[in-house]
Amino acid sequence: MLYQALRRFGQKLVRRHTLEQYVAKISTAGRLSTLDIVALGVVNTVGAGVYVLAGEVASDKAGPSIVICFLVAALSSVLAALCYAEFSARVPHSASAYLYNYVTVGELWAFITGWNLILSYVTGAASVARAWSLAFDNLIGNQISQTLHESIPLNIPHVFAEYPDFFAMGLMLLFTGLLAVRASEFVLVTTVFTVVNVLVLGFVIISGFLKGKLHNWWLTEEDYIMTMFRLNDTSPLGPLGYGGFVPFGFQGILRGAATCFYAFTGFDSVVTIAEEAQNLQRSVPMGIVISVFICFLVYFGVSSALTLMVPYYQLQPGSPLPEAFLHIGWAPARYVVAIGALCALSTSILDSMFLLRWMTFVMADDGLLFGVLARIDSKTSIPIVATVVSGIITALMTSFFRLTDLVDLMSFGTLLTYSLVAICILIVRYQPELNDEENEAEAQEENGPAAEKLTLWRLFCPGSSTPTPLSGRVVYVCFSLLALLLLLLCLVLVQWPVLLLFENPLLIIVVVLLLILITGITGVIWRQPQSPTLLYFKVPALPFLPIMSVFMNVYLMMQLTLGTWALFGVWMLIGFAIYFGYGIHHACRINPT
Repeated sequence: MLYQALRRFGQKLVRRHTLEQYVAKISTAGRLSTLDIVALGVVNTVGAGVYVLAGEVASDKAGPSIVICFLVAALSSVLAALCYAEFSARVPHSASAYLYNYVTVGELWAFITGWNLILSYVTGAASVARAWSLAFDNLIGNQISQTLHESIPLNIPHVFAEYPDFFAMGLMLLFTGLLAVRASEFVLVTTVFTVVNVLVLGFVIISGFLKGKLHNWWLTEEDYIMTMFRLNDTSPLGPLGYGGFVPFGFQGILRGAATCFYAFTGFDSVVTIAEEAQNLQRSVPMGIVISVFICFLVYFGVSSALTLMVPYYQLQPGSPLPEAFLHIGWAPARYVVAIGALCALSTSILDSMFLLRWMTFVMADDGLLFGVLARIDSKTSIPIVATVVSGIITALMTSFFRLTDLVDLMSFGTLLTYSLVAICILIVRYQPELNDEENEAEAQEENGPAAEKLTLWRLFCPGSSTPTPLSGRVVYVCFSLLALLLLLLCLVLVQWPVLLLFENPLLIIVVVLLLILITGITGVIWRQPQSPTLLYFKVPALPFLPIMSVFMNVYLMMQLTLGTWALFGVWMLIGFAIYFGYGIHHACRINPT
């Protein structure tokens, strides 16, 4: 009795949608070329990351080596982009990692992915709104922040911001109200804002290389002391670190890269317009990878220009680019750059709110979230409840959380989502097709339980050119062990500088042992037969690239603070309470397989 109950419960967790259920909801237009897909990927990615991250990362995490942080984040994003590209070829319809997981892996995995995407969109919109507020406040002499800080201080350090940003909260509610009324007119506004943003970023890059000083990449303690003497302590300076190009060491680069991952979170939105592509299986994979590369070039140029113009310890979070032109004596240009920043941030808020509303509606329509969130207004055809509820939640987070916490939380959720996508690619490629599983089950019933046995020999020589239920289970078990070993390895590597102080040779033995086990299990996975399904694009070098993607993502997650981990834990507890209390009982109405 208990076994049957647990079996039914487990079957609910791995229920899968059929693709036809989503095809009915999607209209294929086929209007976008590969160039259009690349342009949309760049538009959705470039912009807010520079304005939000530059001051946060360069001032106290990486200094001039922020350019390396963007490179590390871009490499990790490319690995994730390859996995997304295969998913877009495998499930060639508009959606996201949520749909991909629901169709290929199952319900629980899909809910975790969708819930993390909602977190990414919420914190993305909230962080950009907070940055919008800081940029505007900087233009009017910081009057808003000073008034709120003096009137309503929040004396809860490491949990909330120093003061509730009611201006940013009101901004979010305004955008929510506009989206709840009409949405179509915002396409033209977004296009204009994007053009302004591109022109401003080009101006920043050119100005930085013309007016910047290479000496600002090799600052010393003497420069720091001279700056303090010149300012007479009237302007706060950030920490010096060790000085030079990498003032906070290799650890600072990794911590900065974990935060800079925020800047590359827009490329996955390309898959949400996949059905519009003329050549879907070619345009989407190429569009994702090329857009990531272009975005890296832009971020590299802007961050280089910024740190060349201003010493990293003088950068102020919130509005570093406009302040940089004030520093070099181009005061009028400060306002031009500030206007560009506000345009880019406004576009980013709209994009995040659109995606947040869409993700909330789809999950509610599938029964995983409360059904009221899927209600469509008959006049505007807008999911009005999903728009309002998601807008209120985002506005509250905007008001009470610090910009740094919001950025780190978004990076955390996105890194985990990309890891889930990589894991799904690894699992799906080694699983038999659904029809093959049914045929195999019938064969086992005829031949008895001894039809397929696991032996040490069959781990490395499966004896079949196509996946079987046994080889699929081997991959499941092996990757479960591999995930645990990768987590332990990342924990050890993160604590490496501290552990080395004890000069314990056991540390090296532990690392070597972990590497040997990881290599051995990877070899077992590599020897298993892969799915012969023909796709336009497949992730190369399986299983190594997805495993490398998971390792890099987890390692970057380990660089984030304990506070970020705690906030994420609270978010996931809320999500699991919703799923096991509501979603698991109502998702069955969708008739998944």
